[in-house]
Amino acid sequence: MTTDFQTAREALGERLRELRTEAGLEGKDLAVRLGWQPSKVSRLQNGKQTPSAADLIAWARAVDRPDVEAELQGLRAGLEMKQRHRSWRRQLASGHRGRQEIAVRQTDETTEIRGLEVSRIPGLFQTPDYARVIFDSNAEFRGIPSTTEAAVETRMRRQEALYKPGKSFRFLVCEASLYHRSCPADVMAEQLDRLYGLVGQRRVELGIIPFGTQLRRTAPHAFWIYDRRLVIVETISEELWLTGDEDIELYERAWDWLAESAEYGAPARRLIGRARAALDRA
Repeated sequence: MTTDFQTAREALGERLRELRTEAGLEGKDLAVRLGWQPSKVSRLQNGKQTPSAADLIAWARAVDRPDVEAELQGLRAGLEMKQRHRSWRRQLASGHRGRQEIAVRQTDETTEIRGLEVSRIPGLFQTPDYARVIFDSNAEFRGIPSTTEAAVETRMRRQEALYKPGKSFRFLVCEASLYHRSCPADVMAEQLDRLYGLVGQRRVELGIIPFGTQLRRTAPHAFWIYDRRLVIVETISEELWLTGDEDIELYERAWDWLAESAEYGAPARRLIGRARAALDRA
């Protein structure tokens, strides 16, 4: 399937080819001018490789068109934007399992994950029944094939990372997540019991941001930080994969400020226990 990103990369490659032919150069001649292998020229023209900013500057100058540098950089910026924005429609076209496999790989490659969840329990801490309800609901909402059982199995496999030496998981959960219930009461009760047991567990730091606490920064949406290399943000329509230093620093600051207002250890258990007791009274 052709993606928006690949289509944009091919369009950029076609523009590079056009500039080369207008200059009266064969691919091998341009490669000589640039000091590149001819295969690199071919890959860039055919949309098989993403050019760097320096590649585009060199190309424009090699074809004696420094005036198009800004145009080429603009096309590249648009390309990067399409790479950052990952449509749920495309990612989940065949169900949830594929995206869950990506999550497994990202977790395996990461030493420390920091996350914030505003209205639900983090996937790494979900029980099978809670996860099953989440996947079923999302499949219905998006009108996609139901691959719930395979997705749940993969999510549970991902949770094996919680017990691997050398990894750490630091999560902030808004207290609202303990009360927002998209599942039957018995499923939510089991989920809260699971969360209660995770507080104080080795390699897991779980903070609950209480109702009514003063915040230096509000929590507008959920996000996950993978080491210091990637931030993933979910919206209703797409996922944002942010890798720029400024973006990562901004989300790290947001996480640090929110963490200042969280409760840990015994106070966190009390908050979870209070939500659990409320289920029994309902």
